[in-house]
Amino acid sequence: MAQTPNAQNGPITYADAGVDINRANKTKQRIKYLAHKTFTRGVLSEIGGFGGLFSVDKKYVDPVLVSSVDGVGTKLKVAFEMKMHHTVGADLVNHCVNDIAVQGAAPLFFMDYLATGKLEPEVAEKVVEGLAEACKHNGCALIGGETAEMPGFYPEGEYDLAGFIVGVVERDKIINGKTVEVGDIVLGLPSNGLHTNGYSLARKLLFEIAGYSPDTFVSEMKNKVGNELMRPHKSYWPVIKKMIAGECVAALAHITGGGITENLPRVLPRGTAAVIERGTWPVLPIFEHLQKLGNVPADEMLRTFNMGIGMLLVVPAKKFKKAETLLDRAGEKFYSVGRIVKGERKVMYS
Repeated sequence: MAQTPNAQNGPITYADAGVDINRANKTKQRIKYLAHKTFTRGVLSEIGGFGGLFSVDKKYVDPVLVSSVDGVGTKLKVAFEMKMHHTVGADLVNHCVNDIAVQGAAPLFFMDYLATGKLEPEVAEKVVEGLAEACKHNGCALIGGETAEMPGFYPEGEYDLAGFIVGVVERDKIINGKTVEVGDIVLGLPSNGLHTNGYSLARKLLFEIAGYSPDTFVSEMKNKVGNELMRPHKSYWPVIKKMIAGECVAALAHITGGGITENLPRVLPRGTAAVIERGTWPVLPIFEHLQKLGNVPADEMLRTFNMGIGMLLVVPAKKFKKAETLLDRAGEKFYSVGRIVKGERKVMYS
C-alpha cells in the first residue's frame, strides 16, 4: 500500500506551515486593552467580534457617513530598518483623519489591517499602541482590525499596514468646494515633513544616490536621515473643526501624493483655478536637500512632495480676518499662499 510522503513523520499542523494560532491569540490579548482605551460611547461591540458595531449620536439630524482607506506606503521600509514601529500607527490614523476632515467629517471609528510573514507580538503591540494614541487624540475609536500572518508572503521582519476610517457630517455642513469663488484666499498649514508621501523617491535619493544610512547626520537638514524621515504625519482635525465651526472654510485640500499641483484642483468647482505664490511659505530643508541630490525639476518636486504645506484652506475673502484670528487662537502657524482666479480646475504657480 502506497504511503503519503509524510506518513512516517507524523501529522503536520498549521504552526508547521508557519502560522501560530496560539501566538496570534496572545498578541490579540496584548493589544485588546490598547483599543479599549479609545472607546467612545458610540461603540457597541467588543474587540474580537466578526464586525465592529457603532451607533451614530442622535444629535445628528441628517447624518452623512464619510469613509476613507489608506496605507503608510514605503515609509515602512525606513521603520523596518530603524526598528521604529510606534509612529507608523499615528501616520496611518492621521492621514485617514485628514482625508475625511476635508469634507467636514468628524472621525467616528477606525479599523486597521496588519499583515506580516511572521507575527512578532512586540512589534504588533507597538504599531497598535501608535494607532490607539492617534485615535484618542482625534476623538475616534479603534473598534477592530485584522492581523494576518502569511508565511512566505513578506520578507522576515517586514509587514504592511493599512487602515479604514468612518466619520460623520450633517448633510447641510458637507464641505465640497461648491461655494468657492474667484477672489477667495488660499491659506497653507505647515507639514511636519514628508508625512507619508514621496518616500520611494526620497529613499532612492538619500540611500542609493547619496549613500546615506538612517544614522547619517546631514548638516543641511540639521538631523539624522532616519529621524527626519520618521517625522509623524500631522493631524489637522483639531484646528479644522474650529475653522468649520467659525464658518471660515469654503474648501479644504489634504496635500498628499500629487502635492499641491494635483490635490488642490480636486476641491475646486468648474470655472475656477488657483494661483499659488512660491516663496510665501518656508520650504523645509529636507525638500531642498532632496531636490539638490537628484537635480529634481521644480515641477516634479511640487507634484511629488507636500513641500512644507500639509493642508490648504480656501477661505472666503470676507472671512479672511476671522480665519486669521481663529488660527492664531488655536496656536496654528499658517501662510497666505495664493488666491482663487478664473480658470478650469488647475494650479498655476507664480
